[in-house]
Amino acid sequence: MDWFWWVFIFFMAGGFAKVADTARGALRTRHERRMERLETDRARRAELAAAQEPPKPVCGCTHHLAKHDKSGKCHEPVERPVAWDADHRPVRYEAGPCACQQYVGPQPLAQIYAEDLTDQA
Repeated sequence: MDWFWWVFIFFMAGGFAKVADTARGALRTRHERRMERLETDRARRAELAAAQEPPKPVCGCTHHLAKHDKSGKCHEPVERPVAWDADHRPVRYEAGPCACQQYVGPQPLAQIYAEDLTDQA
């Protein structure tokens, strides 16, 4: 029964509050590290998914290669500012042709099927 008085004195002296604060801090740190690890894993999965995609043929005007003809002229309509306010910010827009002239970017490669070189059967 002697141990009971020691636990009672420890509890009354506020020792339990220190233990609880330490445990709470440890759990908070564990949670923060786990959230960082989950965010890192999510970013890694997103990077791997982006690495598997083929490059997108996009012109400097941000339009796809399919919007350009063989001579390189873009046929996508764009909004152009026609009126500005006193701070030189556009107020009104009108539709007009895209002004870019040439597609510059990665050329999409054709899909090629090649049979396996070794027979593992």
